[in-house]
Amino acid sequence: MKIRAAEIKDLEQLTRLFDGYRVFYRKSSNVNAAKQFLTERLERGDSEIYVAETEKDILVGFVQLYPLFSSTRMKRLWLLNDLFVDATFRGKGIAIELIERAKQLVRDTDACGMYLETEKSNTVGNRLYPKVGFKLNEVANFYEWSAADA
Repeated sequence: MKIRAAEIKDLEQLTRLFDGYRVFYRKSSNVNAAKQFLTERLERGDSEIYVAETEKDILVGFVQLYPLFSSTRMKRLWLLNDLFVDATFRGKGIAIELIERAKQLVRDTDACGMYLETEKSNTVGNRLYPKVGFKLNEVANFYEWSAADA
């Protein structure tokens, strides 16, 4: 398995994975919107996307991170927003490889760390993240404001 930065040439395969990711989180499939969203991310360079690619050039997983900044630490911080592996390739350590690549991005950019959020019902993720070094922040409250609710 090869982990590498996504390129515009990956758009078709990456769109399929991204749409599957969204469906996993109970969003309606929308391949056209997913393709447009990913095209913007890749062209603007406002996120970092790494893909897991088989020896036969098939993309089977991805991780997408967005840059943030910590004022108190006065450093860059990364948000691991999306992590997905195609169901037929799960259980082979691909998610761990993608997370390790994300950790390398943190080190390469001299960032102070990486955040992620997952649903409490995501039992696989909630077992995986502590296994690869993430610590559950039990001291902070996480609040969300949505323009759709305003």
